[in-house]
Amino acid sequence: MSARVGVAVMAAALLLYIVLVGQRAWLLVASGEPVGIGLGVALFVLPLLAAWALGRELWFGWRAERLGRRLDAEGRLPGDEVALRPSGRVAREDADAVFPRYRAEVEAEPDDWRAWYRLGLAYNAASDRRRAREAIRRAIRLEGAERRR
Repeated sequence: MSARVGVAVMAAALLLYIVLVGQRAWLLVASGEPVGIGLGVALFVLPLLAAWALGRELWFGWRAERLGRRLDAEGRLPGDEVALRPSGRVAREDADAVFPRYRAEVEAEPDDWRAWYRLGLAYNAASDRRRAREAIRRAIRLEGAERRR
């Protein structure tokens, strides 16, 4: 639940940023000065990019969470016993030890979104966020394709 609170706080801060930058952009455009108009138009682009990025991340998080709940309901979430550090993070050695099994599952069933999701969790436990997100994005795409069939 603390992750949701963090997301909500960051989203609220970004929305405040978008409003404030948008307001400044409008004031610059309304100044009538060519330089002000140019800067104002440029400042309108930043909030649009920020809103797009926020929407994309929230959509990813919602879809990933939905898949996680579905996998949990099916009883297919990984139940590996791994040691935790005092901070609550998974010990890297334990994450590295269970990782090959999930990679082998994906290699055996490359079109199974469940295998990709579990691989993403293993990457996340091993602190490889980039690959974790890629694997979970692939799981989302595969699940969507399965649902459309």
